[in-house]
Amino acid sequence: MGWLNSMQISATGLSAQRLRMNVIANNIANAQTTRTAQGGPYRREIVQLKPMQSGPQQSFAGLLSSSQGQSAAGAGVQVSGIIKDPSPFKQVYDPSSPDAVNGYVQMPNVNISTEMVDMISASRAYQANVTAFAAGKQMYRDALTLGQ
Repeated sequence: MGWLNSMQISATGLSAQRLRMNVIANNIANAQTTRTAQGGPYRREIVQLKPMQSGPQQSFAGLLSSSQGQSAAGAGVQVSGIIKDPSPFKQVYDPSSPDAVNGYVQMPNVNISTEMVDMISASRAYQANVTAFAAGKQMYRDALTLGQ
């Protein structure tokens, strides 16, 4: 594995987790939005991630054995898409709301507790990638000073 590949892998993780945190923040910001431009309440969004790979789908053990002594080009993570959560909307009784139908208002399917757990998870993954990037950088810096 080339020395830049480890930094490139961490960089893909940083980028993916930053997008995840942005989408989660958007979900939290729209937790009370009952009317969107498309009509109806806001629907929670979820970021889907997938591993980057140059060949067909393989197991971890297969990827590890095939990358022994080879470049890890194509390694890392990428965003495969941002999907709308298909779970049903919450029904809240509020007959005074202009969005009420038979006294009930459809509220977004955003659960603040779930979003906070996801935000902590994304934040920790981001921190882990920063740590891996910094450790790789320090190893390369130390390797350059060995010959001095």
